[in-house]
Amino acid sequence: MNWHQKSIEQTREALGSPPGGLSPEEAQRRLEEYGPNELRERKPRTVFMMFLDQFKDFMIIVLILAAVVSGFIGGVSDTAAIIVIVVLNAVIGFVQEYRAERAMAALKQMAEPSATVMREGMAREVQVSEVVPGDVVHLEAGNIVPADVRLTEGVQLKVQEAALTGESAPVDKETRTLRDPSLPLGDRRNMLYKGTTVAYGRGAGVAVATGMQTELGRIASMLQEEEEVRTPLQKRLARFGQKLAVAVLVICAVVFAVGLLRGQPAFLMLLTAISLAVAAIPEALPAVVTISLALGAKKMVRQNALIRKLPAVETLGSVTYICSDKTGTLTLNRMSVEEVYADGRVWRIAELPAPGGGDRDAPWPLLLHGMALSNDARRTAGGAVIGDPTEVALHNAAGAKGLAKEEAEAAFGRVGEVPFDSERKLMSTVHAWDGGFVSFTKGAVDVLSGRCVDVLTAEGRVPLDPEKIHRVNDRMAADGLRVLGMAVRWWDERPGDMSSENVENGLTLIGLVGLMDPPREEAARAVDLCKSAGIRPVMITGDHPITARAIARRIGIMREGEEGVTTGRELSRLPLEEFEQRVEHIQAYARVAPEQKLGIVKALQERGQFVAMTGDGVNDAPALKRADIGVAMGVTGTDVAKESAHMVLLDDNFATIVRAVGEGRKIFDNIRKFIKYTMASNSGEIWTIFLAPFFGLPVPLLPIHILWINLVTDGLPGLALAMEPAEKDVMSRPPRHPQESIFAHGLGFFIVWVGLLMGFLCIGTQAWAIEAGTAHWQTMVFTVLCLSQMGNVLAVRSETESVFRQGLLSNMPLLGAFVLTLVLQMATIYVPFLNPVFKTEPLTAGELGITLGVSSVVFVAVEVEKLIKRRRRTAPGVGSASV
Repeated sequence: MNWHQKSIEQTREALGSPPGGLSPEEAQRRLEEYGPNELRERKPRTVFMMFLDQFKDFMIIVLILAAVVSGFIGGVSDTAAIIVIVVLNAVIGFVQEYRAERAMAALKQMAEPSATVMREGMAREVQVSEVVPGDVVHLEAGNIVPADVRLTEGVQLKVQEAALTGESAPVDKETRTLRDPSLPLGDRRNMLYKGTTVAYGRGAGVAVATGMQTELGRIASMLQEEEEVRTPLQKRLARFGQKLAVAVLVICAVVFAVGLLRGQPAFLMLLTAISLAVAAIPEALPAVVTISLALGAKKMVRQNALIRKLPAVETLGSVTYICSDKTGTLTLNRMSVEEVYADGRVWRIAELPAPGGGDRDAPWPLLLHGMALSNDARRTAGGAVIGDPTEVALHNAAGAKGLAKEEAEAAFGRVGEVPFDSERKLMSTVHAWDGGFVSFTKGAVDVLSGRCVDVLTAEGRVPLDPEKIHRVNDRMAADGLRVLGMAVRWWDERPGDMSSENVENGLTLIGLVGLMDPPREEAARAVDLCKSAGIRPVMITGDHPITARAIARRIGIMREGEEGVTTGRELSRLPLEEFEQRVEHIQAYARVAPEQKLGIVKALQERGQFVAMTGDGVNDAPALKRADIGVAMGVTGTDVAKESAHMVLLDDNFATIVRAVGEGRKIFDNIRKFIKYTMASNSGEIWTIFLAPFFGLPVPLLPIHILWINLVTDGLPGLALAMEPAEKDVMSRPPRHPQESIFAHGLGFFIVWVGLLMGFLCIGTQAWAIEAGTAHWQTMVFTVLCLSQMGNVLAVRSETESVFRQGLLSNMPLLGAFVLTLVLQMATIYVPFLNPVFKTEPLTAGELGITLGVSSVVFVAVEVEKLIKRRRRTAPGVGSASV
């Protein structure tokens, strides 16, 4: 029900709420009828089920099967390694999910334990859970509103609703009936909502909704019903695992069948096929993913981005849209004076002359004195300025021009005041002034101009031209400024009648002051970087559309000629199909409701986009949870927003998100490099075993050789790839397509041709050695295959850049892994007690030289491929988009 449309009398009648409050018996009856004023939770999963759910991923199931098979054929080390990796991933996932389940607990903690209500004419303290519809609730500064309330009385009442509506400044409340049925929450000035905070003044009203029927309850329902979407990496790895499992089964069957047809012993071929299957599965992949994400998360914390859910690190690299809140993220969350109008011209605040020692009654000095004196902001002992954000801005602007409020008050003490009132929209203070008195009045320009008879200029007072003042006001407002008028009146004696009718009439207009929460300096650069990276930034705010448009244009989100700001009211009138058609072309939204934020995310996802959504309030929680990456504000954000998000900004800065995107892209690149390396290497093992029989050669490798290569080459070298620095073009290329396979951009082809090259090199070495009568041919094949993979790992560090240009020392862990693997491989050949274990024999110097030379072919081939790519990229007529 739209309670804001009902009068106070209609509200009382509809809810049976007498002015003196309900009787205790009636309150108890309603408590039984409506239930406690609490946010209900759905039945949570048990801790045990949350842990078991971590093993549902297809790739994890494949790894568990591989561990069982590996243990069956004697690969105890492989089995142990796989089990450790699987359990580690399950524990990390469990911890992340357990923390996410606390979102509802944080939501419930927003209510105070008690509230003041009227019961039969007496004020009583009751538990918030006992407040019922129809209760008369009394509130004062500092209270958290216990239910949705229709205001019946208010004295200078201001409520901080940012957590619910996104409105950055405290909202002035009023009691009059509002007739528009489509008003968004932020404009329903006669309503108070559960979970918001009274910032100033006092008031009373009738509770119209409690528990899950409140606006906060609606958001709680949305938060419980909304499922998190799987990350791009999770989707890609699931598809990868399914395809790999099928391929492995086919390869096992073919190798086993071909071996039997050639007369090989059945048990040997069974062990070979199974060993090959275990080798083909990159069991280090989950470890590489986890380590890559953990390293990325650690680096992001140093850059003020706290990652709550590890997969979110990589998800950032897939983002195609960043839907950002305005206040505090794109702006400083600090009102400041941008422009002033006086003496017939508009000045930027930086251009405004200082008061100096001239005539204080001239327009500029008098305006600055009005800004400093007609002001309740104050400086604390620690040096911070506190108070209403608008007054803090006026205080700071005057101080920046050399007129400190404290010094001005010492010289011109306040002797009277007419406090601000939301009905008349004015505030006045009276001060001693050069043997007489002066009153300064500030407030809404349309109201103030009607109280002025003239305007102050350098030549003195001249008749006021209301049309001119309104034109200036409209121009400043169109630039997104919040405009205040400042007027003055001189008195011979201190006014005895301090009523508004006496003090705030017959005024002289000094000028207009335009204020704004200014954009962060780095915001425009971050937006440009987003666009160069193929990411569309979108602004979503609870502020006024004019303010939204001004900020969006100043930081580059919106260009001239692009579709304007879309309001929540316009969204509510749009058919769903039409909105989904337009959603990719809207740059800024204003005055949107919580379900509309969620709708924006869903509409973009329906169009195949990956969405990052920022937010700080309770109203943002469902959209944060639904988004591919939810980003909560760490400074101004509520606990609910932080618990629902994947990432928390410790500095509430949009530029931090953009830096995190670059880190996410680097992480996916490194995971992809690992897959590129390990699958090409595994492919080489498969081709070697698979093709040898077709050339009339015996099985080139024993099961122990396959398992050893799998252990030493997939392990440390693969993990070291996770530490590879970002490539230079990481933020100058478009995002990966959401439906893109992990094998896109030639990765699948690379795996095949490099694997075939390794296979032919091994088979060629085998054929030559057998033909030459070398007894150590199997050891030579074993060594060529192992060292070829080491050449491959050095070369795949970059898609296009030469390893010599990168520098061997730029990834020390990888260089260390390379050297260690080389030493271990030599040990299997030249340490006597290892020869019978690995079925190897020491090679002569000539044989070792041949194996080293043949092994280096893979490294050279991959470097040549990268050289060809570089030349294609720089060829005339070939742009980066074609690469």
